Amino acid sequence: MNFLEAVKSYFVRWNDFKGRSSRSEYWWAILFTNIVNIVLNVLLPNLEPSDSTGLFLLALLKLGILLFMLFAVLSLIARRLHDVNKSGWWQLLVFTLIGIIPLVIWMATEGG
Repeated sequence: MNFLEAVKSYFVRWNDFKGRSSRSEYWWAILFTNIVNIVLNVLLPNLEPSDSTGLFLLALLKLGILLFMLFAVLSLIARRLHDVNKSGWWQLLVFTLIGIIPLVIWMATEGG
């Protein structure tokens, strides 16, 4: 799967927690979300409007985009875990800090 196919799948399947996602789909989508995050954090502060209404709308837009991406990434991780025959609930390991290690290994493992 190439970059454009992965991004399209990321947006189409943003709320699908039951399917499977390949390694390439996962890594291309993560690259895309990181690029969007950098753009939001670097470019948007430089576009701050002079009035408070514009600033509020800009902050609301940024919040909406980040919430959408959070939900889409959670479903993407669940699908990737399903591809390596794990439950989507394993993504909760990220809260143990040491659990990040097996998650990265599973994300890099070829699916079955």
